[in-house]
Amino acid sequence: MEPIADHLRKNLDVIFVGFNPSIRSSETGHHYANPNNRFWRILFESGITPRKYETTEDYKLLELGYGMTNIVARPTKAADEITKEEYLQGKQELKQKIETYHPKIVCFVGKGVYQQYSGKKELPWGRQEESVVSGTIDFVAPSSSGLVRMKMDEVVGIYKEIPALLEKLKE
Repeated sequence: MEPIADHLRKNLDVIFVGFNPSIRSSETGHHYANPNNRFWRILFESGITPRKYETTEDYKLLELGYGMTNIVARPTKAADEITKEEYLQGKQELKQKIETYHPKIVCFVGKGVYQQYSGKKELPWGRQEESVVSGTIDFVAPSSSGLVRMKMDEVVGIYKEIPALLEKLKE
């Protein structure tokens, strides 16, 4: 299975960070390609995107000021297949990407992603008090996986904080 390309450039509003690509994403070469993943629906319903994008349009988020990457590049069926070594390496690579591209907000798509990145165990949803890379805002959102047990309204409600936060930053 092949890793998929990041969609990154300097000074983005938000970089979305997932665990790693799914097998389906590896097969198609696009982020959040599993039909059970709700990422694209969540972005639209929360007001982050003006319409529901298709998986094949993932690169078009750059036009809106949004980027995409993962903490681990290796595709797997499930996140529990990722090794401790891969997380350690991924954490360093992700930190480097954030320092290089300097987004306003880094949105971790899943509490577990941020726990692996930050080393923190207890953390709230939304904006974190302290960021790992200074000059950016760490934002923790629920995973968009169809396996997540939270109600869709709750998930969307957390993601809705991102456009509001961007507005405040632009004032």
